Amino acid sequence: MNGLTYLKNVTTLQLDSEKCNGCAMCTIVCPHAVFTMREKKAFIQHKDLCMECGACAMNCQTGAITVKSGVGCAAGVITGLLRGTEPTCDCGSGGCC
Repeated sequence: MNGLTYLKNVTTLQLDSEKCNGCAMCTIVCPHAVFTMREKKAFIQHKDLCMECGACAMNCQTGAITVKSGVGCAAGVITGLLRGTEPTCDCGSGGCC
């Protein structure tokens, strides 16, 4: 995996492969090559490279991709600073998001 990994397992990026029509626009517009194509459908290959810019979701014709732009990394860093811990997005226990 090439590129910057932001924070592990915090991105809000989601893909509904049932809605994907295989246009591959996400692979074109993603600045960090998060997506690849598998069997004529988009596939999230490198989720931790996602910087949550929202380009993929904005260009997805079928609404198969959702992402809360800018939430994961910023929230994780701020939460870590406030708690005096490593950056984390502890959404499972009602934390940051």
